[in-house]
Amino acid sequence: MREQRITNALSLVGLVHRQIRQVAAVAVIRQTTGQSHQHLVMPSADDQIGMGKHVRNALRIVGGTRDARRVENPNHILCVQWCVDLVVNVFHGPSGVVIVRVQGLMGMSLWAWAWFGPFATLTACTNQSLFSVSSTHIPLAERLRPRTLGEVIGQQHVLGEGMALRVAFESGQPHSCILWGPPGVGKTTIARLMADAFDAQFLSISAVLGGVKEIREAVEQAIAARDSLDPKRTIMFVDEVHRFNKSQQDAFLPHVESGLFTFIGATTENPSFEVNSALLSRAAVYVLQSLSAEDLAQIIAKAQAIGAVPALEGAALERLIAYADGDARRLLNTLETLSVAANREKLEEINDAWLMRVLGERMRRYDKGGEQFYDTISALHKSVRGSDPDAALYWLVRMLDGGAEPKYMARRLIRMAAEDIGLADPRALRLALDAAEVYERLGSPEGELALAECVVYLAVAPKSNAVYKAYNEARALVKKDGTRPVPMHLRNAPTKMMKDMDWGKGYRYAHDEEDGFAAGENYMPQGLEGTGFYRPVERGLEIKIADKLRHLRDKNQQAGK
Repeated sequence: MREQRITNALSLVGLVHRQIRQVAAVAVIRQTTGQSHQHLVMPSADDQIGMGKHVRNALRIVGGTRDARRVENPNHILCVQWCVDLVVNVFHGPSGVVIVRVQGLMGMSLWAWAWFGPFATLTACTNQSLFSVSSTHIPLAERLRPRTLGEVIGQQHVLGEGMALRVAFESGQPHSCILWGPPGVGKTTIARLMADAFDAQFLSISAVLGGVKEIREAVEQAIAARDSLDPKRTIMFVDEVHRFNKSQQDAFLPHVESGLFTFIGATTENPSFEVNSALLSRAAVYVLQSLSAEDLAQIIAKAQAIGAVPALEGAALERLIAYADGDARRLLNTLETLSVAANREKLEEINDAWLMRVLGERMRRYDKGGEQFYDTISALHKSVRGSDPDAALYWLVRMLDGGAEPKYMARRLIRMAAEDIGLADPRALRLALDAAEVYERLGSPEGELALAECVVYLAVAPKSNAVYKAYNEARALVKKDGTRPVPMHLRNAPTKMMKDMDWGKGYRYAHDEEDGFAAGENYMPQGLEGTGFYRPVERGLEIKIADKLRHLRDKNQQAGK
């Protein structure tokens, strides 16, 4: 049984090594009677045989090993070493228990503990270049990562009391799901918390770097965990799942159906379009939202509470929150940059001027959601309406350079085409939709050229807000007016009873009339006959539209209307 536990632990270590394939860091702990020493050893370039082999040799001496829980107290961290894209944390627990975590930056995480008798020795490799690193080298995002559901900031619409995902946590019954939301809102964190809550093995695959081979290896690990003497469930987390093609997504289906693992996909794209229907039908979709300003302020407060960030002046705090734009990861990375710079200059408080000087071009040149943001988008809109392509291009580039989301800009251009060009040039709306689609396909920076092309076209196109004004007038009338009955001749009469009640009686089918127009027919409710909203302008295509409407009105008058 002991050998089986060791084998299970080693297979997990092997998975980490195979998927990361980088230099391994191995913990070396020597414990003697009355004294313990903790060191971290880096294998030399010539001795990078693989972490699995190092640990396999070491565990031959160990009394037992198995999967373990996290150590919550950060004071237990004795040493940590960054090694390309691996982090190895060594914890010292009670009664001679030493806990080692090996974590890859792509999200893979392995926890194992081993008990060492008073005279036991664990030696990982022969290269004895020993050194210690303090816990402050752990990334801030890792130090602040929630360890329990109650520590999660934001997403209360799915994690609050009585909400669907919260109920799943509390019931102890995991289910496959897809977490859909923008970057930095907690998709990976929630997946890891699910693994902890359900005492499950957590396996992570990045769809950006992985493929069918990585899926097969993960399936093998899930089978090993299920069939071991200490069976465990598996949480299979797939980051950026929308980047897998249909055949790769299909590879998960039989294992999701058999219950081998609980599938959790994370995506920033609409799963209705990017995840195949077979997989989508087997997973609940939870929509995660960008973090609010209050949520981001809480994260900053937590960072300050552990001494990771100096005090922040009010204006600097607001600018940081605006820059983060609802993205906790962006906020934490920026806070780490600021902390290093502030410590170097021995600052006790960060003010707005210093913040702008240190971060430079990384900071937005306007406060998204603030007055300057709306001033800039207003300048762009008015430049298009004023038929100035040069000014319109300038403001577009200003916003993109300042960090505006290009997809937001595409939506604004579509709105401009409908509001300010309208039927004077119907091609403008189609061009705006095409520009948005091109950006969706190409992304930045290539797709931004399509937005620039659209801005120039909108600026030089003939302008009309006739439809915009007509819509607003009709909307205002409907809002203040009572609910007028539909005239009898316009009603639908699908049954004999309705026809007997004269519904639809007297309706004139326009296609059977001369020129396809039922001259003199009324289509307005009683009391609104002759009411008009749409008044085309004498520009662009609306010149012809106006001529056509005058012709039709003349025919109505001739019909005696």
